[in-house]
Amino acid sequence: MIKFLDLHKVNARFETQFNESFKLFLDTGYYILGHEVSKFEQQFAQYCGVKHCVGVGNGLDALTLIFKAYLHLGKLNIDDEVIVPANTYIASILSVINSGLKPVFVEPELHTFNISASQIEKHITTKTKAILVVHLFGHLVDIESIQKLANSNNLILIEDAAQAHGSETISGVKAGNLCDVAAVSFYPTKNLGALGDAGAVTTNNDELFNCIKLLRNYGSSKKYENTIIGFNSRLDELQAAFLNIKLVSLDIDNGRRQEIANKYLKQITNKKVELPFYDGSKNHVFHVFVIRVKQREQFVNYLNKHGIGSLIHYPIPPHHQEALTHYKTMKFPITEEIHKTCVSIPMSPVLTNDEVDEVINVINSY
Repeated sequence: MIKFLDLHKVNARFETQFNESFKLFLDTGYYILGHEVSKFEQQFAQYCGVKHCVGVGNGLDALTLIFKAYLHLGKLNIDDEVIVPANTYIASILSVINSGLKPVFVEPELHTFNISASQIEKHITTKTKAILVVHLFGHLVDIESIQKLANSNNLILIEDAAQAHGSETISGVKAGNLCDVAAVSFYPTKNLGALGDAGAVTTNNDELFNCIKLLRNYGSSKKYENTIIGFNSRLDELQAAFLNIKLVSLDIDNGRRQEIANKYLKQITNKKVELPFYDGSKNHVFHVFVIRVKQREQFVNYLNKHGIGSLIHYPIPPHHQEALTHYKTMKFPITEEIHKTCVSIPMSPVLTNDEVDEVINVINSY
């Protein structure tokens, strides 16, 4: 059986370093916002090419704290509209709703799965105050076109970079440094994954950085003194230690993902399978490798029968989720087509060449 993702194998490479780091963690007796968190914030900010990084509890919190900070600073107001991709993971939508803002769903491009700049433009109104872009599956959005729209309409531009660690533009600007502010998730399955929940916010905006740093820690910068109403969403010291170890290998791991993706793209020739778009640059780090097939259930059963793991990202679009019944009557044909036909096949830096060949052979024989 070739697993869709073998997390044990991914992390086993770092086991000796993890054990050493855990011992140091125990020895310090400092468990919250200690040296490891500060070190990771500095290193990840440097990696992304930004001035600031704030470690938080998870990716959803990262997004929510961004919106809460803009509200606190008076840059956004309750009921302002935020343009979001219709086909994103629900966390992107929840962050908007939980902040008292209104999501406006916009269709993606079918070939990239990413939010369409032309569709964004059609949905901008006087109520629109921000755009949330998501680099879905590790592929950067058409950021230049969207930046022009944001600038010309005086809109805040926010980046959900939860799946795009290390992806970069042709000019070498990395995800996390493409918008006014970015949210990042280090959920264990991500390209840079912790061994539990973890997240971060990256930005070059000093005022926003200071506000989010307060918000994540009860609104406090000094023990027992609270200057604003905040939350408890701090990057765990131990998870930061693990992330410090794994960050060193991120570019190497992403390179392996791109190598596997290129092999899939060149050697999967089955006409029943539609392959993802990739221009061969560093703008896609293949958090997952998503193909589309018309009879998905039949295809997935075939893969299972032949020992190939798979996953569906994502079976139900946000506007069809029971939690979001307010939006259930809306129609987004491109989004719905993607969600009905997408299948993620094995993608991981620890896949062997033989395993990749087996995946290709099985799919080509379908």
